[in-house]
Amino acid sequence: MAKNVIVTTTIHAPSEALLRFAEMPDWELVVIGDLKTPKDFHIDGAIYVPPEEQEKYDPELSEALGWNVVERRNYGFLWARDMGAEVVAVVDDDNIPLENWGKDVRVGREVEVDFYETELIAFDPIAVTEHPHLWHRGYPPQLLADRAFGPPRRRTVTPDVQADFWNGDPDIDAICRMQFRPDVTFDPSRFPMASNAFCPFNSQNTFISAAWLGEYFLFPHVGRFIDIWTAYYVEAHGARVIYGPPSVRQDRNVHDLTKDMVAEFMGYEKTLELLERLRSDPHAIFDFMPERAARAYRAYRKHFE
Repeated sequence: MAKNVIVTTTIHAPSEALLRFAEMPDWELVVIGDLKTPKDFHIDGAIYVPPEEQEKYDPELSEALGWNVVERRNYGFLWARDMGAEVVAVVDDDNIPLENWGKDVRVGREVEVDFYETELIAFDPIAVTEHPHLWHRGYPPQLLADRAFGPPRRRTVTPDVQADFWNGDPDIDAICRMQFRPDVTFDPSRFPMASNAFCPFNSQNTFISAAWLGEYFLFPHVGRFIDIWTAYYVEAHGARVIYGPPSVRQDRNVHDLTKDMVAEFMGYEKTLELLERLRSDPHAIFDFMPERAARAYRAYRKHFE
């Protein structure tokens, strides 16, 4: 039984990041393949799940998710559950782990944090770092001018999710990346932090209690908001989130930023409204996505019922 499982997807040959994750002591790496993944993909010490094995496990989920999408890592969450995981780390194949990766995971344990209270519906963790001109991908753009969160208080929380930061090319949206093209380092002394508001977090360097895997489903067919809307969904159900210090350096895979921006437009337009609805009804999220996405969620959820 593996207590700590790392889940990722890739369409590339084994990257430096994945090779390093496979060597992590006390962690087991699960790589979910896709149609574009090299047929001979192999990493010593890792579990590789090829497309045909996913199809055999749950063909209904496979059809609803589609192919060549990061949402295939939902199969990794099912593998982690079957492996008896207690904590699941979700990573990207271009996030190279630093020396501190996985060494101070506070999921399920009390931790003292800088706690930011705000009347805004959402908190942007980047706004309280030394790089406040940037903003986290998935933060409602309508609130960017209002991100004056003030000084934090010290508070003890028990997180269900720990979203660690990233040096290098941080997780910002396409417009922010076009404007600033950042290559940054975040001061680890500013972490951990948390807030009373909805908090965007991603699926590229995040630790999740396995108790939340039933709700933590990467919703397909919503552009580049598959993980951010998932974050807001689990928070609407009561999941507590903290942000940890940078524990990877992102050497980002090649992206077309114009295409990224187009894929983010749905979120620019709808995220604020979604958050307002989620405050009273977590299941309102299904009003913001196509039926195929809801069908994929139902196929996934049946494994937890």
